[in-house]
Amino acid sequence: MVVQVREGLLTTYAEDTAPPAGRVLVATAVPAERDAVARALTEGPDAGHAAHAAHIDVLAVGVGPAAAAAGTATALARAAATGRPYGLVVSAGIGGGFPPHAPVGSLVVADEITVADLGAETPDGFAPVTELGFGAVTHRPPAALVREVADACGAATGTVLTVSTVTGSAERAAELRLRHPRALAEAMEGFGVAEAAALHGLPVLEIRAVSNPVGPRDRAAWRIGDALAALTEAFGKFAPVLRSWNPHGNTHT
Repeated sequence: MVVQVREGLLTTYAEDTAPPAGRVLVATAVPAERDAVARALTEGPDAGHAAHAAHIDVLAVGVGPAAAAAGTATALARAAATGRPYGLVVSAGIGGGFPPHAPVGSLVVADEITVADLGAETPDGFAPVTELGFGAVTHRPPAALVREVADACGAATGTVLTVSTVTGSAERAAELRLRHPRALAEAMEGFGVAEAAALHGLPVLEIRAVSNPVGPRDRAAWRIGDALAALTEAFGKFAPVLRSWNPHGNTHT
């Protein structure tokens, strides 16, 4: 197995094979998340097989939707410019879960990636940017891919919210659930990654391992190590799904 790191990009592939056309970019926020994914690709029971059949790059793009969009778009553009474009983009990492449906230690795969705080405050409350006549607030990953990944790793499926300010109160958590009743988790990068993927005409997936409940900020209750371990285990289980994903026609090979 060969592992390369260049400019924060971790690449894994079998030493005796060239990367195939169906390449996958996994975008995380920070190096700790990147390394958690990498462990599944280089150390898990399916590591050699997964890397042999699907070229997977793991990149820490930064914290927040702006950094995530910029870092992901740059990686996608560079890959396309060298004639080795990606076929799928995955936003991955840890995040907050809305109890009781996404408890600490559980996994969530997004069937909707929604930005929760892009819009305007009005006398009647928050108005998303779409109500102002601009942009988009939701990206929907391929339904079949969501189901297969979730089934493979035992994840719940629902909306994952992207926020620029992490929720720190019960009032804010209740407000988000009122506006987004299907929300299971919140994080800070998914929508940015999805925007970059959409610009390149690529499907996107988001998976989150829950490290803390969404609500009052209590650092002592966070289980970051457990969530990172869950992320590693999840990628080890659904690597075969990513391996067989065919970006042409949204079918599997």
